[in-house]
Amino acid sequence: MLNKKNILIVIFIAIAMYFVLSFNDHNFKRAVDACLAGSQKLSESKITDLEEARKFCEDQIKKDK
Repeated sequence: MLNKKNILIVIFIAIAMYFVLSFNDHNFKRAVDACLAGSQKLSESKITDLEEARKFCEDQIKKDK
C-alpha cells in the first residue's frame, strides 16, 4: 500500500511541475505583450521596430526576476 502511495505522490508532483512551468512561460509572454502595449501608449512617436522593442522588454523582465 505504501508503494502505491509514493508512486501517486511522484506522479502528482510531476503533473504539478508541468503546469507550473507551462504557466510561467505564458505569464512571461503576457508581461512582454503588456510592456510593448504600454511603451507604445507612453511614447509620443510610435515604435517603428517591434522586434527591437520586444527584445528590450524581454531583457528588462528577465533582469527584474
